[in-house]
Amino acid sequence: MTDLLEKGTSLWIDAWHRLRRNWMAVASGILVLFLAVAPYGFDAIDPARIGQMPSWRHWFGTDILGRDLLTRVLFGLRISLAVGVTATAVSLVIGVGWGGIAGLLGGKVDYIMMRFVDILYSLPYMFFVIILMTIFGRNIVLLFFALGAVQWLTMSRIVRGQVLSLKHKEFVEAARAVGLRRRTILVRHLLPNTLGPVIIYMTLTIPRIILEEAFLSFLGLGVQPPMASLGSLTSDGAQSMEIYPWLIIFPSVVLATLLFAINYLGDGLRDALDPRIRKE
Repeated sequence: MTDLLEKGTSLWIDAWHRLRRNWMAVASGILVLFLAVAPYGFDAIDPARIGQMPSWRHWFGTDILGRDLLTRVLFGLRISLAVGVTATAVSLVIGVGWGGIAGLLGGKVDYIMMRFVDILYSLPYMFFVIILMTIFGRNIVLLFFALGAVQWLTMSRIVRGQVLSLKHKEFVEAARAVGLRRRTILVRHLLPNTLGPVIIYMTLTIPRIILEEAFLSFLGLGVQPPMASLGSLTSDGAQSMEIYPWLIIFPSVVLATLLFAINYLGDGLRDALDPRIRKE
């Protein structure tokens, strides 16, 4: 047991060293963390400063109600990140559980469960989310679960494939030999060994959900006023872009930068956690 713990610890330390050498991935992670914790104020409506251009006092200018756009962008960025992280967590719980059970049980149970996943794959999930938001109301909590509930399919396939490749390994056979139950084997031995691919896919799912949330908010079906996200800010800017172009430029640039940083961080984690990658 001690040897296994030491081996697992050394693998994670080696992964950290590989990630640290990828300075772009580290810089992307620092950028995302900075944007997530950057302070912002509660800027009130001021008719005296409606539509002011970017200046030293208002770096991103002001909107059509006289509010500081930088404050609005930082607030909207946190809402977008919250939607992405929470919906990814929902998809993680559903996908890991579904894929782990299907891979461990195998046989007809696995066949039925994965055919159900195939059926869901054939559905236009974005229309499904739009219908949910239209019927049950445009609630941000519902948005979390609606986006997460349609993103677990790929996660379940990844976990199922990992469990299928691991469940006949020696350490799993040893666990069966000592009389451990299937649930214990799944939770203690199989799922922890799928952590690397799961983390990688999580970092790739977050920007996808953020982009989908921005699409829904742009259509007016996502985050509702007085709250704001990068998608709703971009939608507001598009309505007055000919007069106040900075209202769409800055939210769009921040959204693109955020998506690029998270995707690059995901690529760095993939390279760091891939056991086939060796030191040069």
